[in-house]
Amino acid sequence: MAFTTADIAKHIDGEVLGDTTAPLKGFAPADSARAGDLTFAENEDFFARAESSAATAIIADQRFTSTKKILIRVANARVAFAKALTLFFPEPTLPPGVHSTAVIAADAQIDGTAHIGPYCVVGKRVRIGARTVLQGGNFIGEDCKLGDEVNLFPNVTVYPRTEIGRRVRIHASTVIGSDGFGYVQDGGIHRKVPQIGNVIIGDDVEIGAGVMIDRGALGSTVIGKGTKIDNLVQIAHNVEIGEGSLLIAQVGIAGSTKLGNYVVLAGQVGIAGHLKIGNQVIVSAQAGVMNDIPDGEKWLGSPAQPDRQTKRQLIAITHLPDLLKRVAELEKKLGK
Repeated sequence: MAFTTADIAKHIDGEVLGDTTAPLKGFAPADSARAGDLTFAENEDFFARAESSAATAIIADQRFTSTKKILIRVANARVAFAKALTLFFPEPTLPPGVHSTAVIAADAQIDGTAHIGPYCVVGKRVRIGARTVLQGGNFIGEDCKLGDEVNLFPNVTVYPRTEIGRRVRIHASTVIGSDGFGYVQDGGIHRKVPQIGNVIIGDDVEIGAGVMIDRGALGSTVIGKGTKIDNLVQIAHNVEIGEGSLLIAQVGIAGSTKLGNYVVLAGQVGIAGHLKIGNQVIVSAQAGVMNDIPDGEKWLGSPAQPDRQTKRQLIAITHLPDLLKRVAELEKKLGK
């Protein structure tokens, strides 16, 4: 499918500098772009490479000009890039209907516009909204509620009583609502505490592949609307995550911890249980959080501390070899 530069500019709220009728047939990075392709540049280095590439046009911030290429100038090149990709690579659409191999409970309520793919299992009293897609091999337990335009990739498992909002995307092999890790010592054995709660996922959440979200022991594990969760994340029972948060690869959150809105947990962050993490907190990669964190703070390290404090300690550690050498020299002079 081809678009003109004017078509693209209209879609991404940009302005064309150059030929508004030039056809664009693809989107490619500057290093591999060919004539007829659109590319983008968000800084000077990217722009120099894009300008010397074979691409026909460049999406760029408003500060850039060019005598070599057609520019589509925008307020934010990264945002415009995301919008433009949806034109060239639209989401595949699946037709309404239920595959012949799917097993559907008699009292399940499935909207007529939904797509239920091969080998899906939909339990009793499940409700599935309009234009929702179960791609294949999905298990939806009893009493689950899936809103409109939910997209479950292959082999997603949803345990009973889970509630999923609208426009939620859950990637392959993720498990929603599994038992929380709850045991009590009893006469030398670990006695299981029944996990009888559920998981509630808000609107516009995206959950990556291989994520495990445990249901509440009592009450709910909650994922706030607009939150995005990367692959291989573990969220324990009764955790509550606010709106618009980002949880990046291999994050682990222990039970009953509460995160505020717009929290960022970088890769491999571990958070202990029963903590309160404030709004707009950023925790750096591989940090181990053992304490509550107030709103707006940045923490790093293991155990995690406020970033300035940790940086001072790291700098001090780099001076230790010289300091030890100086102490040894002083001791030698003092005859010790």
